[in-house]
Amino acid sequence: MLFTELPLLQRPAAAAAAGFTAVEFWWPFGEAVPSDRDVDAFTSAITDAGVQLVGLNFFAGDMPAGDRGAVSWPARAAEFRDNIDITVGIGERLGCRAFNALYGNRVDGIDPNEQDELAVANLAEAGRAAARIGGTVLIEPVSGAPRYPLRTAADAIAVIDRVASETGVRALGFLCDLYHLATNGDDLDKAIAEYGDRVAHVQIADAPGRGEPGTGDLNLTTHLAALTTRGYTGWVGLEYKPTTTTEASLAWLRQHP
Repeated sequence: MLFTELPLLQRPAAAAAAGFTAVEFWWPFGEAVPSDRDVDAFTSAITDAGVQLVGLNFFAGDMPAGDRGAVSWPARAAEFRDNIDITVGIGERLGCRAFNALYGNRVDGIDPNEQDELAVANLAEAGRAAARIGGTVLIEPVSGAPRYPLRTAADAIAVIDRVASETGVRALGFLCDLYHLATNGDDLDKAIAEYGDRVAHVQIADAPGRGEPGTGDLNLTTHLAALTTRGYTGWVGLEYKPTTTTEASLAWLRQHP
């Protein structure tokens, strides 16, 4: 979501030039199974920039068109399964161990229970693949997508626990995006107190608006401190929409080194 002024393969170098040592990406290809050439070009862009890839989404459909993942989407389940080894393989090449599996929207004419059962099976398969390299599949509540069923921290934890209970796969973790939770009306203080020790990755944007910190009402400093108190020591991804350019939007960060 940052450095979108540039073509995708130029963004890792731009992040490095801005002082970042790590980056994360949504699925960077137009299809679930990209060519070897495209995968090589992406991995080279990361390594040539000298940054660490710390988060990568699985294939999630057409995000600009409103898709929000294929995990529970029967018509695209095969694409998701085909995508698992490719995503984890990229992670293995680049040292990335966190893989975001967007759950998927509810589909007209499909029983939600059927979608949830499919999700359990697909997440278990993804979890087994990630576990082979010491990785974690991330489960994320999302806002702004009315048909996306995971909205709160409790929703995400319930999916993680169901997969563990029904399949024995435990390589799943909670992606705590403070913007999405706040926008959905979740109580951030309560969510962090109850589930802070289950958090596997954190992302931030201010709310309302999803701009950089300081453009909304969230006390992100306080919430991040609470997560640290609950034991979180990982990365914090900047998943916001710059109000102007990416470079200008980083002024807040330079005030909080």
